[in-house]
Amino acid sequence: MTETLFHGGRVFTPGGFAEAALVRDGVVAAVGTLDDVATASAEPFDLAGGLLTPGFTDSHVHPVQAGLERALCELSEVYGLDAYLGVVAAYAAAHPGREWVQGGGWDMAAFPGGLPRREQLDFLDRPAYLIQRDHHAAWVNTRALERAGITKDTPDPADGRIERDPDGTPTGVLHEGAMDLVGLLTPRPTAADQEAALLDAQRHLFSLGITGWQDAIVGSYAGSDDQLPTYLSAAGKGLLTARVVAALWWDRTKGAEQIPSLVERRASAEGLDRFRATAIKIMQDGIAENYTAAVIEPYCRCGGTGLSYVDPALLKGYVRELDALGFQVHFHAIGERAVREVLDSLEGTDPANRHHVAHLQIITPDDVPRFAALGAVANLQPLWAAHSPQMDELTIPYLGEPRSSWQYPFGDLVASGARLAAGSDWPVSSADPLEGMHVAVNRVEPPASHHAGHSATPFLPGQALDLRTIMTAYTEGSAWLNGSPAGVIEPGRPADLVVLDRDPFAQPAAEIALTKVRATFIDGQQVFG
Repeated sequence: MTETLFHGGRVFTPGGFAEAALVRDGVVAAVGTLDDVATASAEPFDLAGGLLTPGFTDSHVHPVQAGLERALCELSEVYGLDAYLGVVAAYAAAHPGREWVQGGGWDMAAFPGGLPRREQLDFLDRPAYLIQRDHHAAWVNTRALERAGITKDTPDPADGRIERDPDGTPTGVLHEGAMDLVGLLTPRPTAADQEAALLDAQRHLFSLGITGWQDAIVGSYAGSDDQLPTYLSAAGKGLLTARVVAALWWDRTKGAEQIPSLVERRASAEGLDRFRATAIKIMQDGIAENYTAAVIEPYCRCGGTGLSYVDPALLKGYVRELDALGFQVHFHAIGERAVREVLDSLEGTDPANRHHVAHLQIITPDDVPRFAALGAVANLQPLWAAHSPQMDELTIPYLGEPRSSWQYPFGDLVASGARLAAGSDWPVSSADPLEGMHVAVNRVEPPASHHAGHSATPFLPGQALDLRTIMTAYTEGSAWLNGSPAGVIEPGRPADLVVLDRDPFAQPAAEIALTKVRATFIDGQQVFG
């Protein structure tokens, strides 16, 4: 028998705060005052004034893709055209034998109208394919367009768009489904590359206190290969320590005929301790900044209303069939029309399947209360709910009023009784849950994200959440979404725990993001720190 006594700080519990917690053989044994829970045989762990929380569960993340990008031309740590080109040039020089320059992380707000151009990458001696930070577009050079045979006469795919000059010449940006025209031509990562990427991502997530996650796209999408074999291999070899649910990709070019194969894919993970493939990812629209988010009234500048990737008339039938088979449906919905379409599709489904809608950028006031009424979980990515160059220079002007004021209505969702989960969408944005909590509470970007266009003005501050609510979303809320037994510090629960270096509840709200993870435990075993 092994016992660990966590003391010397506070313990975050559903009912408030406790003084200490005792873990025995990987399970929480007792929570309460130090005198009540201490035993003579327990190994002490001094919280040193910090906070003990349940392990965080990221409800929407892309670890394999993130790990692969970390090994390629990584642009997310810099900002601006000159900085991007410097990183690209250095990467190309360091890897002269690679056939392509691949990577990503560029920000639309760094370019006029959100659009880089092919000529900016034409100094390279090989084709380039660089995925945009949000993973809804790719920046390519002329060599890449030529390799793919893309000309002014190439038609747009049904689920995407080739950005063009007035004469029809491709400019070097491929939106949504058009990304595959080039992305599928890039060198494929090996099985070893994929596994190394997953394990690198797992180490990074452990360092942030994340002990479980839902991989939001497991399948072939936007030039990436299917990650299911990677997860099955890692879990089978005991290398996957986190508790993981896969959201299997719904191929939007197909219909109900793909459901039997999804059932087979789910079955392939049965019997694994750390991995289940029990969710289905349906991406219903794109993003507002390239006019592909599905909106009700036309965008202010382009006049279009975006894309519904799955025909709403057919979506309800697909969802009903998936629901009857016991799948959880994980929706991507950004625009208010997409949110309404997915909520409509959930009418009459079983809330016990824990269906959820991720991103939720724009929701009409009429649709906010439908989450609680339908039992649909609001899966928040809080980092985006702040003023930023992308929000202020692209999103708000494109959306106009009153639609801009409907963005990220976290407070209204809580007030209406909606259940919350929370995640990051990493590598689209930082995976750090404390940074997400900072934005949810303050509605401004965390200090680590400050750049030349940073605004200290809170974004729709009436939609802010209190720290307990958003921390509960990252712990109990997301763990419940995943069907995980962790997420709460109470007797009988797995000891998936995080030790924070300070107690953010005892600090000013403006300092939440300064909180760091000292140690992370899964089943009582220390995996970080």
